[in-house]
Amino acid sequence: MSLLISVQNISKAFGSQVLFERISLNIVQGDRIGLLGPNGSGKTSLLKILVGEETEDAGEISKRQHLRIGYASQMPEFPDLPIEEVLVKSVKGNEEQHDAITRARIILGKMQFSDLKQQASSLSGGWKKRLDIARALMHEPDLLLLDEPTNHLDLEGILWLEQFLQRENLTYIVVSHDRYFLENISNKIVELNKCYPEGLLVADGSLSSFMEQKEAFLESQAQRQRGLASTVRQEVEWLKRSPKARTTKSQSRIKNTYKLMDELADVKQRNTESKVALNFTASERETRKLLTSNNLTKSLGGKELFKGVDITLSPGSRIGIVGKNGTGKTTLLKLLAGEIQPDLGTIKYADDLKIVYFDQHRNKIDSNVTLKEALSPDSDYVDYHGRQIHVNGWAQKFLFHSDRLGLPVRCLSGGERARILIARLILEPADILFLDEPTNDLDISTLEVIEESLLEFTGAVVLITHDRCMMDRICTKLLGLGEGLERDFFAEYSQWEAACKGKRTSRDPQKVEVKEPLKKKSLSYKEKKELENMEINISQLEEEIEKMHRELNTSSSPDLYQGVANKEKELEALFERWQDLLDRAT
Repeated sequence: MSLLISVQNISKAFGSQVLFERISLNIVQGDRIGLLGPNGSGKTSLLKILVGEETEDAGEISKRQHLRIGYASQMPEFPDLPIEEVLVKSVKGNEEQHDAITRARIILGKMQFSDLKQQASSLSGGWKKRLDIARALMHEPDLLLLDEPTNHLDLEGILWLEQFLQRENLTYIVVSHDRYFLENISNKIVELNKCYPEGLLVADGSLSSFMEQKEAFLESQAQRQRGLASTVRQEVEWLKRSPKARTTKSQSRIKNTYKLMDELADVKQRNTESKVALNFTASERETRKLLTSNNLTKSLGGKELFKGVDITLSPGSRIGIVGKNGTGKTTLLKLLAGEIQPDLGTIKYADDLKIVYFDQHRNKIDSNVTLKEALSPDSDYVDYHGRQIHVNGWAQKFLFHSDRLGLPVRCLSGGERARILIARLILEPADILFLDEPTNDLDISTLEVIEESLLEFTGAVVLITHDRCMMDRICTKLLGLGEGLERDFFAEYSQWEAACKGKRTSRDPQKVEVKEPLKKKSLSYKEKKELENMEINISQLEEEIEKMHRELNTSSSPDLYQGVANKEKELEALFERWQDLLDRAT
């Protein structure tokens, strides 16, 4: 495979904060890299260095001649222009106007945009993500860099992006903390982390394979620490007992002892893993029923979002809400929290019920305040579980060094800002936690700690998240909205996904028990014949699309552009059906 970029011994720091030191990495054609690392480890900075938006402090980067790099940022911004014009202007001057328009329309079709005249500034967060990826693809990149592309996408959007990346012939680096997403789209994992001697660990294969290799490496490093500690103890005892002879042999042994002591200190530092200290504060209420809702129905703008929803929350309840954008997930959460009223139905609350509602998109932090003010706005202490903790100690619980307390919030990474919001959340005692997308920008280590804390929380949890791994791990049942299934509950996300594809029928929620995933049904004779012809059908459809692309070179008919978009959607549906049949056939 052709070498695209060679990174040799590069370092980057911001002020006194060192992001990474002397890291080396080769990127070759065909790599589909998932880039991991703790918040603040320099993942975004590394991407910006590769694309040329930032410069390394030391080291060298070699790129293949005429290498084209596309970059979709973590926080995309767009002018108040039609989306087609945004893409055309992104390559203006590099090619003919007609060619740019043609490619823009093809790419927007792949991204499933239907209105090419829609204003970019009016798009939702998820569609802005799609448009930013489209803008990156306009440069026909040899290497595509995607920074947190699943943030602000709903589950449907994440599945679409997975399928898009799997289908397209692209070389890419993706920064993400979505574990299922990384498992499905990566053939190599790179983690930036100071726990490794080289500052990073590279492993071929999926995320699950990487996690096994990481565990083995860290265990080997821990054994090395134990072995060094034993050797150093013996050498120190020798130093204490040895006469002060100045023989060459003694001097050499003394030097080697100090060298071993330095190595031990270095290994111990690498083996010291810092994790966020979380413990959601529960009120320890013993009431059996915290909240009971019956027949909840809600419409907005003349559109019915859901109807007939019944939910009961007791201590220990763990309910996830799933559905496409626009099906009313956040609206239902606000109804249950008492922030808005239903059109029909009733909600009964236990006396003196303590509700905490977390919405990462709404609970913004003033970017001009300092980290100290964001963590403890009123004094130098926070009240946590009845104890007064100084802001220095509170900051360390969330992996912020005390010398950074004077930094403005705008200088922090997205993950670090998310940790501030979590720090605020856990200070409030609660009977019920309503959590609307609490996971954006958080690293995998922090996500795992949050999951453990939620599992230990004695109150009730209602969760909306695009993180399928967290949903499956935390929630004992899922409430599906939309698809005519808003009265149904599911044991895990895969059951909900299957139901949306028509694999199961609705059931009375009062009779639903959380069961093992449904067994796969064998293929019918008709389905077996369909599977046999699937590759031919896909090939024929791809040929049709290719023919239409060629026609676009000589025609600018709007109908033809829309036809390409429709055929692309048809191809995606065909791939999904093929995978479904293959899964059931095996």
